[in-house]
Amino acid sequence: MGNSMDGDVDRLATAQATQTDAFRPEAVSLVHSKGKLTARERIAALLDDNTDVQYGTIAARDQDGEWIPEAGGIDYVGTIAGHTVVASSTDYTDHGGGYGAGRLGRLIALAKEHRWPVVLFVDGGGSRARHPRSGLGHLELSGPIGPYSLFDGMAELSGWSPTVAIVSGPSFAGHASAAGFSDFLVATAGSSIGMGGPPMVEAALGVRMTAHELASVEMHDESGGIDLLVDDEPAAIEAARRYLDFYHDLPASKVDRSEAHPQAARINDVTTTHERIDRLLDAGSFFELRRHFARAMITGLGRMGGKTVGILANDSAIDDGFIDENAATKASRFIEQCDAYSYPVVSLIDTIGCGTRDDDGKPLPIPGRWHHRPIMAHHHRQTPLFAVQTGRARGLGAAVMAGFPTGQSTMMLSVAWPGVELGVDDGYATVLNHASFDDVIAPAATREQIIRLLSHLGTSDDRRGSTTQKRHAIDTW
Repeated sequence: MGNSMDGDVDRLATAQATQTDAFRPEAVSLVHSKGKLTARERIAALLDDNTDVQYGTIAARDQDGEWIPEAGGIDYVGTIAGHTVVASSTDYTDHGGGYGAGRLGRLIALAKEHRWPVVLFVDGGGSRARHPRSGLGHLELSGPIGPYSLFDGMAELSGWSPTVAIVSGPSFAGHASAAGFSDFLVATAGSSIGMGGPPMVEAALGVRMTAHELASVEMHDESGGIDLLVDDEPAAIEAARRYLDFYHDLPASKVDRSEAHPQAARINDVTTTHERIDRLLDAGSFFELRRHFARAMITGLGRMGGKTVGILANDSAIDDGFIDENAATKASRFIEQCDAYSYPVVSLIDTIGCGTRDDDGKPLPIPGRWHHRPIMAHHHRQTPLFAVQTGRARGLGAAVMAGFPTGQSTMMLSVAWPGVELGVDDGYATVLNHASFDDVIAPAATREQIIRLLSHLGTSDDRRGSTTQKRHAIDTW
């Protein structure tokens, strides 16, 4: 009996080992020749050392008693900077990275239960129609366990646990869908994301295209389909780790007020919005999202006194901060994102107002339904908001940037800098004038005033911990 068990354990170890990089030198060489990391190298770079537990190494056992390894990718529970996450990577060299098992749905259920973030590497051609064990008389060992599949599980996590997708190759069909459900989508240059791949397009239209010609991430970067475009996989992994780092405020022992920008006190000397943001935040902490989409609206995460904040700002150098439909959509989703995870929002307001664009791209002062999306998000927002008017706030611009003062959540602070425009004679002047300021302050006093108020709010972890149900999902767009 003991010898039989020992032999079975040896065969199990052999089957599991066949999935490691050491047993696949040709596949590893192919991946490295393209400047990429293998699935296991990705996970190793993402997670802290010696914290990971792999799920689903074995898929089945055949009629001869041989163990059948799982295929298509690898799944883990581990930690990033000491905080537990679920991590998964598809493996394009193994069945095209196509998943056939339900183990990832099970891990998503664990993430939901424990409020763990999820990081997915999703390059591949979609789920396999038939798993290798199908119809072969195998005893299935790794099937769907838990309440969710991949897609409804990702939708369930939206607004409850941060979800990150990394695309570093062709990502189509189900893989693209998984990416689309994520809060934060980072892609590497030269990758592609689309629902139908080149073979489908050729079969339907008779047009032969490469994956990049069909659905390049560079195109998605311009149109708002991704949050961040980086050069390579190490940069993408670092971006994922950094994004998740904002989920927790820095411990008080690690907060150093001297970490402010060295020229923070001279914020009134700079004129660009990005420079103002850098001087308001802890040094080097700004992490901009969707930079090349709707550039007149700036969104990103940062720290003030060690606490995570969301930055929502008009870039007055781009069409005078004009808020078109894309900018309104960008603002709306970001407000939802910050509210879901209890990040206070700092809104820097300098805009000529809202509207659409003519056929030549010229701004027209005609607001539409798109502009009500961020106003609605503000109305239901529960996370604190700090409004700083640095310039103009014409038309519905102030409401898009900070909501109405009669919303469900009382604004934490509303201040203006000296010399800003306090009113204009236009059809929406009553909107502007209805929102009174708490004070007019010097630009150099802004950072310290916000940090002091943040100290009275507790941590974002405390605020999230007080809720047993999520506030809302986050708009995928």
